[in-house]
Amino acid sequence: MAAKSAKKADKPVRKIAADNRKARFNYEIGEVFEAGVALTGSEVKSLRAGKATIGESYADARDGEIWLVNSNIPEYRQANRLNHTPKRPRKLLLHKRQINKLIGAVEREGMTLVPLKVFFNDRGRAKVEIALARGKKLHDKREADKKRTWNRERARLMRDKG
Repeated sequence: MAAKSAKKADKPVRKIAADNRKARFNYEIGEVFEAGVALTGSEVKSLRAGKATIGESYADARDGEIWLVNSNIPEYRQANRLNHTPKRPRKLLLHKRQINKLIGAVEREGMTLVPLKVFFNDRGRAKVEIALARGKKLHDKREADKKRTWNRERARLMRDKG
């Protein structure tokens, strides 16, 4: 019985609130960072309900800080007059060294900061997984699509054969 609970403790519990599924198709993902997010109470409630979208969002450097721009966290109905604006920029909480590294990569190397997912960690804190990414060209996207289709077809053939 004790061994079973020890295995459960090894894997961190993450409740995913929003996922950017197209990011891996549109961008070559480089280094991934986990950042905290400065949110209001109604935003946290709305995130817990799983209503957020980060499909069109990106992270931006302003005044030595990293901000999550264009992410949509809809208003929480029960918050009435204490509600938030759905598409406001939200500050990402990172260490100064990480911020400097991200700003340098964006300015010097022409990379983009793409949010991959918004989740709650095992302590219940809202976090954003952002990645340094480079945009894919059209031919790269086609190649990835061909590879995915071939892998799917190969798995189907192997399943039918065996």
